Amino acid sequence: MERKWWTLLASCIAIFMLLLDVTIVNVALPSIERDLGADFSDLQWVIDAYALTLAGLLLAAGSLADKVGRRLVFMLGLAIFTASSLACGLAADPLFLNISRAAQGIGGAMMFGTSLALIAQEFQGRERGTALGIWGATTAAAVSTGPLVGGALVDALSWRWIFFVNVPIGLAALVVARLRLRESRDPAASGVDLRGVALLCPALFLLVYALIRGNEEGWGSALIISCFGASALLLVLFVVVERRAADPLLDLSLFRKPAFTGATIVGFALSASIFSMFLYITLFFQNVLGFSPFEAGLRSLPVTAPILFVSPLSGRLTARVPVRLLLGTGLAFVTVGLLLMGNLSDSSGWTALLPGQILAGIGIGLATPGLASTAVGVVPPQLSGMASGANNTARQLGLATGIAGLGSIFQSKIESTLTPLVAGMPASSHVHELSRAVASGGPGRALQAVPPADRDKVVLAAHHAFVTGFNAIALVSVAVAAVGSVAGYALVRSRDFVAAGGPAPAPPEPARA
Repeated sequence: MERKWWTLLASCIAIFMLLLDVTIVNVALPSIERDLGADFSDLQWVIDAYALTLAGLLLAAGSLADKVGRRLVFMLGLAIFTASSLACGLAADPLFLNISRAAQGIGGAMMFGTSLALIAQEFQGRERGTALGIWGATTAAAVSTGPLVGGALVDALSWRWIFFVNVPIGLAALVVARLRLRESRDPAASGVDLRGVALLCPALFLLVYALIRGNEEGWGSALIISCFGASALLLVLFVVVERRAADPLLDLSLFRKPAFTGATIVGFALSASIFSMFLYITLFFQNVLGFSPFEAGLRSLPVTAPILFVSPLSGRLTARVPVRLLLGTGLAFVTVGLLLMGNLSDSSGWTALLPGQILAGIGIGLATPGLASTAVGVVPPQLSGMASGANNTARQLGLATGIAGLGSIFQSKIESTLTPLVAGMPASSHVHELSRAVASGGPGRALQAVPPADRDKVVLAAHHAFVTGFNAIALVSVAVAAVGSVAGYALVRSRDFVAAGGPAPAPPEPARA
């Protein structure tokens, strides 16, 4: 088999492992909550600790790979991800789990920041479209099988095995990468912009921390206001530093190309809307409707299965139709799907989400390969590491802020709905704690303090509050996905793409302050 196909295989194994981990974790969260005594914030951090380090270090990983070698960074990322997956499986408390998840994000950043660049260096023209279609199908397979594999592992063994399963996959990918991949680098690369990393990482952390802790600390509290203010200041400083840097972490001039900006917005919107909603859909299936992890995985197939069939088709279409049609239409499908999902009633079963799940799955399948081809297709080959890193940063930042932002709205809506429903009952004295329990889908512990005579009424009120909160964040996700759809249609222009087989245009000079 030719080297380029081995490269595609290694990249796909790594991406499969990464995305399998994400979808497996979703169906395991209720079990993690019960086993480790985690609260709603802990559940958010299980996802966000990973997404934050991944988003914060993706650009640095791409720059490092361009300098020292893409294969080397890819292999180091595989090793770190595999080792930290083992640590996650051995976690004894939420803090250790979330620290290990952050370490996974470091390894994931090194893989994500190089996978598309490795593919782009080996494939050109129509073959690149085929390779990206296979890459897209791999992501679809991971998303599709994740809930089922995760549910089966949790039911048959324990939630720990959702992390242990990464170990053999990671070792196999390491062997392929070591034996078959070609090393490549950018001869003109000067190294990692450490100042940019030092500003971006804490800025993103403070933003997400403030979103997650806002309800608990109070949105007007000194801590939360300080976190938001410090995050904004660091982001402004990041832009100033990047504009002046000779070799920036993120070449801001790339955003002069509307297609690059459009793809960035689409990637962010896709993750901040439907992918962030997966957590709450899982909580609804397992902790509200009472399904087991495997049963919940089966009921996730209506959104994941269409991705498996649509992504390869969309990958082939990237070479034949304007990419903006795939991105804009994909996010339009997601928008309508979320709109349909945000219409639950107290009596709704899982089938109430079915039409929206199917439409959202089709939309994800349409948009994902187009995002990949745009990220590396509108820049010269020597900037492919930075471009793929920037696109994946936007997607992971969308997931982190989406989980945190939707979680804040979700918990606040639950408390405001629950407060008048339990007024006059003993439960009203600890409505905040009850709201936190309802938000995580597991009010059982909080209900122990409720007198038996009121318990049925409080259970009904909790169910109504959860459904109300779910509908609220679904509508917020609708707005986010709609923005992504408009950006895809309006900004991703065919003339911004580097001509296949032709000379790559020189990138515009970095803007100077």
